[in-house]
Amino acid sequence: MKKLAVVAFGGNALLRSGQKGTIEEQEANVFESCTHLFELVKNDYNIVIGHGNGPQVGNVMLQHSAGEKMYGIPAQPLDICVAETQGSIGYMIQQQMKNVLNKKGYQRDVLALITRVYVDKNDPAFQNPTKPVGPYYTKEEAERFMVNSNAKFAEDSRGRGWRKAVASPSPLHIDNVETIKMMADNGVIVITVGGGGIPVYSLDENTVEGIDAVIDKDSASSKLATEIKADEFYILTDIPKVFIHFNTPEQKALDIVTVSEAEKYLAEGHFAEGSMAPKMRAAVRFIKNGGKKCIITESSQLQVPDAGTQIVRD
Repeated sequence: MKKLAVVAFGGNALLRSGQKGTIEEQEANVFESCTHLFELVKNDYNIVIGHGNGPQVGNVMLQHSAGEKMYGIPAQPLDICVAETQGSIGYMIQQQMKNVLNKKGYQRDVLALITRVYVDKNDPAFQNPTKPVGPYYTKEEAERFMVNSNAKFAEDSRGRGWRKAVASPSPLHIDNVETIKMMADNGVIVITVGGGGIPVYSLDENTVEGIDAVIDKDSASSKLATEIKADEFYILTDIPKVFIHFNTPEQKALDIVTVSEAEKYLAEGHFAEGSMAPKMRAAVRFIKNGGKKCIITESSQLQVPDAGTQIVRD
């Protein structure tokens, strides 16, 4: 039996610091990430890919806002913006993954799915927006936006500026999860829960509605990995390992971390919200719910034995 892995692409797999976000930049980044991901394909894994959309969904929201102000085109709600980016980013990953496979002489079908993820409309997250989206602003720019609108902005933990914060409820269930598993078990590389999934809730027994939110992609990918009974869960980010005492003289890289140790570090505040904290929580949830191994690292490290930070059972 082939191993089944869920791989969550971080933002740097799509758009990197200092880049404008042109299609050429994004396609080159995705091609590079997919080239590294080929290491798992070569080792006979079945793969499901999740991905973020923080910069892209924020940019789409700005485009909608500008279109409304300049041309009277109605701006669309956040769930529609998530759906837009899920489709466009899914297409980019599908295209570049297929290009990599073709260059390597491998035949695998690659399919991007528009995926809804159910949330609780009464989730406390709606009262405390924390998920950063869109471009970085100066403190002065963010303060002006907050004065002139109901938006909330938060400072980036790594000092890159201020970003708009939106609600990020917990994922309850991944739509069509049985179909996702069936395709993955048959060798299809499935791209799903893009941007954390399109957030929806059950209005009543027969009606589903979208809701303004952006679900954390690591949390959604962890939920997906549990629901399809994945063997392994990879969270790809822009650093090779997880650190405690990050950016201090006591900084220390973590190699193997038990669930108890991870929970202790989280409680001690070693990991920033909007950065490493949700990744560590996603890893812990996956292992607690039956997963065998979770690795947090950058995509280039997939070719290195024992790379990254591995979260394991106690």
